[in-house]
Amino acid sequence: MSSLAWLSRSLNAWLTLGAWLTPAAWLTLAGLAAACPFCGVVGRSLAERRDAADLVAVGEADGPAARDTDGLLGQPFRLVSPLVGGRGIGPRDADGHAVTARVAAAVDGTAVVFGTRDGADGLRWEAIAADESLLAHVASAPSIEEPAAARLRWYAARLEHPDAAIAADAFTEFGRAPFEAVRAAADALDATRLRAALREPSGDQRRRGFYGLAVGLAAAREHDPETRAVCIGDLHAAVAGVADDRRAGFDGILAGLLVAEGEQGLAHLRDRGLLAADTRPGDARHVLAALRFAWESLGDSLPRERTAAAVAALLDNPAVAADCAVDLARCARWDDIDRVAALWNGHGRDDPLVRRAVAGYLSACPLEAAADHRERIAAADPDAWRAALSAAAVPAR
Repeated sequence: MSSLAWLSRSLNAWLTLGAWLTPAAWLTLAGLAAACPFCGVVGRSLAERRDAADLVAVGEADGPAARDTDGLLGQPFRLVSPLVGGRGIGPRDADGHAVTARVAAAVDGTAVVFGTRDGADGLRWEAIAADESLLAHVASAPSIEEPAAARLRWYAARLEHPDAAIAADAFTEFGRAPFEAVRAAADALDATRLRAALREPSGDQRRRGFYGLAVGLAAAREHDPETRAVCIGDLHAAVAGVADDRRAGFDGILAGLLVAEGEQGLAHLRDRGLLAADTRPGDARHVLAALRFAWESLGDSLPRERTAAAVAALLDNPAVAADCAVDLARCARWDDIDRVAALWNGHGRDDPLVRRAVAGYLSACPLEAAADHRERIAAADPDAWRAALSAAAVPAR
C-alpha cells in the first residue's frame, strides 16, 4: 500500500504539516507516501526516464557542451541507433540525425539520449553518458508497469554493481519503491554484500541508511539462527559505532534494527541511552525518524503502542519535544497529556514551535483534562495561547 511507501524526508515536515491540521485531522492523519527518508535525495530512475520518453536512442557527442541563455547546459549529439523503449526513431530521425540535448555534465563519447514530446515544438532532449554496460542496463531494465517487487528483484543484484551508474540506478529504484515492495523483494537481497557495505567506513555514506534497513530485512526473514545473529550483530555494531552527531544514515540503521528485532530492538535503543531526555540532538532526530517509520510500516511486527511509548520517552528532549508532541497527537496517545502540557512552560518558554505543538495536541485531545489545561494556559497568558493556536491553525474555543 502506498501509504507505507516510506516516511517523510524531514522531521520538520511533520511539524509543518501539524501546524495547519484541524483537531479532527490530527486524529485521522494517514502516513505520507514519500521517498525513502533513509536514502537522501533520489531522482527519476533510468527506466522511468526511458518509459516516459517518446524516443530513446544511442548517441555520440558531436561537439562541446555549452550553456544557453537560461544557464542550462546543452550538448550536440548525433543519433546512432534506436534503443529499446520509447517509440523508436522515425523516418526523419535516421542515423546521423543531430540533436541538442540537456546534460548534467559534458559527455565525452557515447550517451543514451531521451526525446520527449514538447507540444508543437517537437522533442525535448536529454542525455547521459553511457558505456556498453549502461546501454544494456537501460535497454533490459523491467518496465515500470511491472509489479514493484518483481522489478526490485531484478535490481537487487545490481545494488553493488561495479559500474557506478548502474549501482546508483538500482539504489534509486529501491529508494523510490513502497516499503511493502522492498520487504517482498528482500529474498533477492544479498545479505553478505549488504553487511559488508554497511561495515565499510569508506563506502558511499548516502546509502548507509538503506543498507541498515536492508540488513534488518534480511535478518527478519532469515531462518538460520546463526546467520540472523550475525546480521543483528552488525546492526548493533553500527549503532554503537563512534560517530559525530550528524552520522549519515543512522536513522536507517535504527529502523533496520527495529525491522530485525521488533520490541527487542526498542529495548536495545533504550539500553544504549537513545530514548532519553539527554540523547544528543542529532541522534534524537534519527531515533524519531526510525520510530515514525516503525509506526507506519511495522505495525504487524512491532506493536504500535510500544512505538508510541518510545516516542513519549523522548518528549522531554528539547531537540525533538515539539516533534514528539505532534507525533503523540497523531498516534492519539493521550496518556502523556500532563507531560505535553508541562512543555508549555518548560521548553516552550524559549521555543514557539513547542508551544504550537502543545496547542495542537491539547486541541486534538478529547479528554476533559485537555480542556482544563487549555483553560489554565489561556487564563495565564491569553495572548501567547492565541498566538500558538493561530500558528497551529486551530480555531480558538
